[in-house]
Amino acid sequence: MIRSELLSALAQDNPGLRAEEIEQIVDVFFDEIAERLAEGGRVELRGFGAFSTREREARKGRNPRTGEAVDVPAKRVPYFKPGKDMRRRLNED
Repeated sequence: MIRSELLSALAQDNPGLRAEEIEQIVDVFFDEIAERLAEGGRVELRGFGAFSTREREARKGRNPRTGEAVDVPAKRVPYFKPGKDMRRRLNED
């Protein structure tokens, strides 16, 4: 699902809201998650999962085109851990 599909689905489920209002709600939702992660925090949505960050250490990498060794700096990367309900829904038979 892409952002426009999410907006369409929300619009169908909430006919009382204008498209601009729905877009604003989605923007605030994603901005708040990104802001909390940037601060080093965690976002937990019960039944869905938890967003957090993980540290990646600096390492030596290779340029795939030239084979030359390059330094890859340390960084934080986003991480998502699905909740119990999400895992159960994904593995229903």
